[in-house]
Amino acid sequence: MQATDVSLTKLKGTGRGPLPPMLEQYVSMRDAVQETYPDTLLLFQCGDFYETFGEDAERAARLMGLTLTHKSSRDFSTPMAGLPVRAADAHIERLLAMGVRVAVADQMEEPGSGLVDRKVTQLLTPGTVTDERLLSADENFLAAVATGNGYALALLDLSTGEFRCASFGTRAALYDDLSRWRAREVLLAPELSGNAALLADFQSRFPVMLSQGSFDVSAARTEVIAALGEVPASVGTDALLRACGAVLGYARGTQQGRLEMVRRLSRYEPGAQLRLNDWALRALEVFAAQHPGVAGQPDGSLIGTLSETRSAGGRRRLRAWLRSPLRDAVSIAARQEAVAALVGAPDLRHGVRALLYRAHDLERLSARVATRRAGPREVAALARTLDLLPDAAGLLDGQDGLLGALRGRLGGLPDVVALIRAALVDDPPIRSGEGGLIREGFHAQLDAMRGEALTHREWIAALEVSERVRSGIPNLKVGFNSVFGYYLEVSSSHLAKVPADYRQVATLKDRARFTRPDLREHEREIARLEGAADRLEAEVFTQLRESLSGHAEALSEAAGAVSELDVLAALAEIAAERGWVRPVTTDGEVRLVQARHPVVERSVGERFVPNDAHLNANRRTLIITGPNMAGKSTYLRTVALCALLHQIGSFVPADTAELPLFDAVHTRIGASDDLAGGRSTFMVEMSELADILHGAGARSLVILDEVGRGTSSLDGQAIAQAALEGLHATGAYTLFATHYFELTRLEGTVPGLVNLHVAAQEDPQVAGGLTFYHQVMPGAAQQSYGVEVARLAGLPQGVTARAAQLLAGLNARGDDTALRRELASLDLTRLTPMGALELLQTWQRLARGES
Repeated sequence: MQATDVSLTKLKGTGRGPLPPMLEQYVSMRDAVQETYPDTLLLFQCGDFYETFGEDAERAARLMGLTLTHKSSRDFSTPMAGLPVRAADAHIERLLAMGVRVAVADQMEEPGSGLVDRKVTQLLTPGTVTDERLLSADENFLAAVATGNGYALALLDLSTGEFRCASFGTRAALYDDLSRWRAREVLLAPELSGNAALLADFQSRFPVMLSQGSFDVSAARTEVIAALGEVPASVGTDALLRACGAVLGYARGTQQGRLEMVRRLSRYEPGAQLRLNDWALRALEVFAAQHPGVAGQPDGSLIGTLSETRSAGGRRRLRAWLRSPLRDAVSIAARQEAVAALVGAPDLRHGVRALLYRAHDLERLSARVATRRAGPREVAALARTLDLLPDAAGLLDGQDGLLGALRGRLGGLPDVVALIRAALVDDPPIRSGEGGLIREGFHAQLDAMRGEALTHREWIAALEVSERVRSGIPNLKVGFNSVFGYYLEVSSSHLAKVPADYRQVATLKDRARFTRPDLREHEREIARLEGAADRLEAEVFTQLRESLSGHAEALSEAAGAVSELDVLAALAEIAAERGWVRPVTTDGEVRLVQARHPVVERSVGERFVPNDAHLNANRRTLIITGPNMAGKSTYLRTVALCALLHQIGSFVPADTAELPLFDAVHTRIGASDDLAGGRSTFMVEMSELADILHGAGARSLVILDEVGRGTSSLDGQAIAQAALEGLHATGAYTLFATHYFELTRLEGTVPGLVNLHVAAQEDPQVAGGLTFYHQVMPGAAQQSYGVEVARLAGLPQGVTARAAQLLAGLNARGDDTALRRELASLDLTRLTPMGALELLQTWQRLARGES
């Protein structure tokens, strides 16, 4: 009979007979997992491979590039695809990056005559990964969103235990905050996921995995109490409770019920932080450069420039500070005081940084310990890192303020270190159960087993000498291999001397191998004792992890202190090395003297040209004109980045810096389109501008670059001027770079509006040459030098020559804008009929190109 090739799903329940036991086990496990986590791909261990079957195999082969084979019997065949267990991490990492959930079913026993017992040991989704080998160095958030008098957001990073929540009045505010945290997986409440239009809008903004969670209020309360012991008072609404409960319940399912890394819930108020939406983060290149640089060079982002942290936890904390700059003057001043103290004490700063350089990722190690999932080498790394804390605390002796508080949190946990040192060998194996893990003297029963096994080994070691004497065979050897175990080897020339109690087990070309009953007995005892010792070692290590988990809260507190100290020391190192200054917080004045763009300055060094910036209540709008490539955008970003650095508590790149506390930084810089969403560059620009005009207020900083350039010049100029007037009405601090020179005439008519320009000059020594001074000067630019910039960019000489000719003609005739300006300036009450006719005739000649 020919085997029928079918999928497992189609075969099951067709009456054709039961599946083979192993495939029945596979389908049962897969269905159980997918009931809660749909579309999960199950990796099913079969010896040294993880296998998939049926339609799952076809999917796995397609996603991972695996070879598709078949598992067949006389009347049954199904697709099969597998991957080596040793290569699983790399494949799982790829699947998670593609947004695929993965379940891993491992063998719980050695294969025998019957069906092997298997168990789902891991459920891996993009937002719930905890294995260090599958994590990036940055945060890994799972988010949940619910509604009720606005919107509620819960965020959980299982790799560190960070758990936070917030409420929002509008969907736009929710989107802004969610974009900052960049969750890798999101749970949407039914009222959101069931709304097709809202779901489509959400998916267009956040292309991440959307998963199902339980948002029932009663279930949510149970989840929160189970994790935290109570429902914190900060969870003041049902919407927040539902979001928190949903994220905890989903995470608990993937972690096989263990959430010990979650120790506290932090509710934050979005209004207490500087608002930076995703557009602003991209435009200011806070986390990623718009144009990646050369390999091996700084990546062109702000965080790349600030990445002087020594630990993985410090880098994550720096990212968190940049995502959520402060608006509280007291908290900002506390960070500045700490940075100033470290700047003023180089020995202290260098000592702290040298210690932190040796630290492992204490935050993630603490979370692994809390969930009893830390491996032997992770526990050893925990001890090495905790060993550094007393020295770090000692360096901070005598410090007050924030540094003094951090010293108090750097408890060395000496009992934990002593326990680990007593229990583990100095260089433990990767996994428990492999032997050579627990230190001699820590566990009496284990020592006894090892001692007894050693006695048998010593007997075997002495056997070679004693048997040479007894048999008279001078070259007799005792050896071992995995096939025969221990054996006695005799060369062919001495076979006649072999004692009668030897039993031959192998014959080779020039020698033979033998065994003896007592040798076999000692060998069996060694195997029994060492196997039992390995199993006992694994139990002892499990008990050690259990003991360590009781210190999870203290470990988490120390880990947070280490990360915070790392950021402060890094900011101090940058300030000291690069000549940054401590900014003064003002009520409304912006005064930057010789300010520099932190990223560009690091790239070009002393060639960078610093500039001043001055805004206040009577000088709220700066219009900056000048040619392309002259530095207008750099100037805008310099001011914005100085404001951002000020509000994370950092020093800033300037000679003098005075800055107020802004509530938001709004930006519209650069050109981009949204082809997938069917939106042109101009439409994207207008959407961003609309968000700015709706959100800007008197405490906002607005950075606009070339607004209105995506449409006709008249439309663009009209929109630009209207936007400027609208921003003026809000009272926002505004820097507006433009090529619309007509806007410069607003100076003197719009209160608080000031013209600036970036200096440039044609080089008389080079035909058509242009020199950029990158210096921001008072007043409006005289021209854009567009043709000269085009020539510098490499346009063909014929094209630029023709452009210069056409431009000269247009300037000679006067363009429509000039005519409108002249018309607007006429005093009609004094214009005679003859004067009007003469003026009209002049305009007609100009329009015809006549002289």
